[in-house]
Parts: sequence; structure tokens; C-alpha cells
Amino acid sequence: MRQLLSGLALAAVIATGAVAPANAQNLFQTVVYVNDSAVTRYEIVQRQRFMQVIGAPDTSAEAAETALIDDRLRVEAAEAIGAQLSDEQLQSGLEEFAGRAGLDAASFIARLEQAGVDADTFRDFVRAGTLWRQVVRARLLPQIEISDAQVDQQLKRVIETPIIDRVAISELIIPAPPGQEAQALALAERIAGSRPTEGQFADAARRYSATPSAQAGGRLETLELEALPPGLRQVISQLQPGQVTQPLQVEGAVILFFLRDAQGSLRPGAREQVLEYATITLPSMTEASAVAQRTLSCDDLYKQVGPEAALQVQRQTVSQAQIPTLIAARLASLDDGESGVVPAGNAAEVVTLCSRQPALAQQAEVPTTAQPQDGVEDAIPQPQNGIPSREAVRDELFNQRINSAADGLLADLRADALIRRP
Repeated sequence: MRQLLSGLALAAVIATGAVAPANAQNLFQTVVYVNDSAVTRYEIVQRQRFMQVIGAPDTSAEAAETALIDDRLRVEAAEAIGAQLSDEQLQSGLEEFAGRAGLDAASFIARLEQAGVDADTFRDFVRAGTLWRQVVRARLLPQIEISDAQVDQQLKRVIETPIIDRVAISELIIPAPPGQEAQALALAERIAGSRPTEGQFADAARRYSATPSAQAGGRLETLELEALPPGLRQVISQLQPGQVTQPLQVEGAVILFFLRDAQGSLRPGAREQVLEYATITLPSMTEASAVAQRTLSCDDLYKQVGPEAALQVQRQTVSQAQIPTLIAARLASLDDGESGVVPAGNAAEVVTLCSRQPALAQQAEVPTTAQPQDGVEDAIPQPQNGIPSREAVRDELFNQRINSAADGLLADLRADALIRRP
């Protein structure tokens, strides 16, 4: 379900009346059939109003119609597998959604009705979404599995992604004198809805903005993110460069911000690594080179040296700083599973890299085959703010995968459906 915006947006819809009502005599005219189910003009107008209340990025009639078609398909898919929704389950869904706005269901419905949204519109929306969860759970859940390797990769991406602490933004402040609030909001919505480029936003700022920055196309100097008010900081941090905020209403004005650039810094310790590797000393460089060429992984190293020599394999997990210089230099050029050779007096050592991870990705207790008290614990820094747990990462990846699969299933249902106009 879509995230709810602040009560500010909700109040704006109530104040402006949201979407203009359709011609009364055509209000219940069927606009489109989805298989055997009709979608009426009244439902489209109602969904438009509801979408505006919850801050949907596109509240056009076309977007509302598409959303209703998808809901019809979701409900039909639920009926096809025998899914049902009790009154208690529906009420729980209503409470859950309303809770995102800090309200209970009754209070949220009252707010909706003030904005001209029928309570049944809200119930139908939640009913379709809740039934769809049952469809997804039944048809897609068994197919989704997240491996430890995928969790490791995602954690690495998170750790190596800079923390945004500086932003370059442009502003557009539209005056909204008493009695003209609706016009100012409508103008801001048109600008934001057009998804302007930086140049287009600058042109709009020069034309409509009422601040000195208008002459510069609304451009502000690069700012520390922490210097922004907390509410605005949260809004800006959710943007990608090149995106514009939804209209923000304050007393006497409506504001838009455009994010031109975002700059960040790596977390302390983000470049530190913990390596798992295996070594064995062999009598000659020739023998060591031959074993290294045949070895495909750390586990394979035991097989290549034979059962007797396998007992001499040393396998450990340590931070880079604790690895002997010659071995560390050789490991630096290896990928996971690769082997190399380093001289050891008259003998030679086979060095195989098992894995490398950012030190920050390691947990407090690190599984390792090394001997106890080998220094691994000291290599692991304390958890850093902003780094999710492995379970949180696994949940995020699972949600991404299941949402993508659900979108694919809905697209298939749409392709197979008979969608026609009267």
C-alpha cells in the first residue's frame, strides 16, 4: 500500500475540495468492464479523491481507472483460489492503513468523508489489497528464497554507499494569500506532476517564485543536510537527484524543492575488510604452483593436497591488519576461491582466498574454522548507526523479490483479462 503523507496534505485536500465532481447525470455510468465487472465514473472520481488524500504522485482520472482495474483483477484472483476476508480481517486492514496517518479507522474515515470520499471507497481499497496479500502468499511465497550470499552482497552495497550529508537544492515558493490557497496548490501540483528537469524547474521558479532566489532559478548553495528542519530533512533525503518534492503547504505559501545533487561520506571503517583464507606449506614452489592451479575453492584445497596433508591446512578469518604482509599482498589480487603462491624460505605456501567482507558487515559472533582466541573478535568493530542487521537485510530483499513477483503476476492477470469499454 502507498505511504500516507502528513496531515498537512490531508488538510489541503479537505480545504480545496480535491477533485471536481463529475456531471451528476453521468455519475454512475460504466466507464470500463474488467471481465464481468463494471467500473463506474463515480468510482473513478472517488478513487481520485482518495488518491489525493493519501498523497499519490498521480491523481489523474487515468491513474484512478488503472488502479480500479488492478483492484478488480486482485479480487478475482483471490476468488479463484477461494480466498475470503472476514469482517475482523477487513477491520484490521482498515486500522493498519489508518494507523500510518496516526489515526484509528473511524477517525480516518471521518477525515475522508470531509474530503468527499465515501467510506466504501476506503473499504474497497483495503479489501482488494488484503485479499491480494493472500493471493501472493499462496501463489508466490513458496518460490522466494534469499541466500546468505545475497544478504552478504546487499550488506556490502549498504556499507559502501556514502551517507548523504550535503545536498544542493532549488526552491520554488508560490504565494498563497487568503482565499487563493487552492490556486497556489493547483499550480504547485501541475509543476510537480510534470516531473520537471532542472532547467524547467528553474524557469518555473523565475516565473512563479516569490523569493530572491527566483532570479537564480531557485538555486540555493550546497547545504548540510543536518542544517535543514527535521521534517524537510526527511522529505529531501527520500529524493534522488533530479526529483522534485510534492507540494508542501505552509501558512501563506506552497513550496516545492528540487534536488540537484546529493553528496555523502563513507562510514568510518567502511573500507576495512575481514578475510577468510586458507594456507598450507609445501616442499617446493613447483609443487605449490601445481596445487594452486588445480584448487577451485578453500574446500577444494583439502582435496588437492590429500587426506594426510589436509590436516596441515590453516584456515582462519581475520582483519586485513592481522595478516602477514606477504600473504596479505597476495590475497589482495585474488577473487573468492582463487589461489596463489608465496615463497617460504626453501618451501612455498599455497594461499587460497575463501571470502572477503567489509568488517562492518560482520556480526558480533563470526563463524570461523580458525582456532579460538585468534583475534577475530578484535577485528570486528562495534555496530555502526545506519547499518541494518542481517535479518533486516534479508527481510528487505525478500520484500523486494516478493513485490516484483507480485507485480509480474498482476501484469499477467491484466494481459489475460478481457478489458473493454461500453
